[in-house]
Amino acid sequence: MTNIIKKDIKVSKHDFHLEIYPALEGTEEITWEIYPNDYHAALYAFSNKEKLNKLIKEKHIEEPRKKDAKNNI
Repeated sequence: MTNIIKKDIKVSKHDFHLEIYPALEGTEEITWEIYPNDYHAALYAFSNKEKLNKLIKEKHIEEPRKKDAKNNI
């Protein structure tokens, strides 16, 4: 069983409950589920799926990049 990371987030005045599954069995990637708190949030999520996915990846899944960081390869 994996640890589930639970967060409450707000996007454009709409509240969502985000569950992040770091290592779901049978997958190599991090997976997540987002649950709208009300009908209006559900409509927003349906209409802005790509925008919402991008925002979740950038702010809650991937590590933020530092502006002054240099690539040492």
